[in-house]
Amino acid sequence: MPDDKQKQKGNDSDKSDNDSDNNNIKKNEDISIEEKLKKTEDKLLRSLAEIENQRRRFEKEIKDAFEFGSFNFAKESLAILDNLQRAKVAIKNDDNLKNNKDLNKFLDNLTIIEKDCITIFEKNRITKIDTKDKKFDPNLHQAMTEIEDSKSEPGTIVQEIQTGYMLGDRLLRPALVAVAKKSSNKSEENKDKKEKK
Repeated sequence: MPDDKQKQKGNDSDKSDNDSDNNNIKKNEDISIEEKLKKTEDKLLRSLAEIENQRRRFEKEIKDAFEFGSFNFAKESLAILDNLQRAKVAIKNDDNLKNNKDLNKFLDNLTIIEKDCITIFEKNRITKIDTKDKKFDPNLHQAMTEIEDSKSEPGTIVQEIQTGYMLGDRLLRPALVAVAKKSSNKSEENKDKKEKK
């Protein structure tokens, strides 16, 4: 019998070991199920956030396409207005055409076409950049030259070479300008020498 008792004790200890192993396995399964649930929930939240970000990106791209889809066309159309303005100046300065009695009628027609172009641009949110007596802004202006000017503050625009335009709040073409710079001592000395003579 002692053998039977020992076997039974051995079996009991084996059972308790098995029970503790089973409990550990269940706990590991419970922990792993909870961890898996947390991981899955985290993945789901990340996926939903990514989908929301992508939706916002697409909405912005669509909005930009509607607002600025005509950007290149608008930029190329500025050449028409520039050429009209150049034509008016060239015709006014042409000696052969100055004597023509119909010159003023022709120039009036060019002015009407120019105004129509400007009206069409304004309806489509294309606006002229104002440069008169403004401080130079590299976001809107492109300096082509510096002019010594004692009357103007350095960095102020003193001449517009080519008009700049905006499409909404986006730069379509920078204004080409001449900017005032401080008079140098040499030019002041030359003025003084000329005045003395």
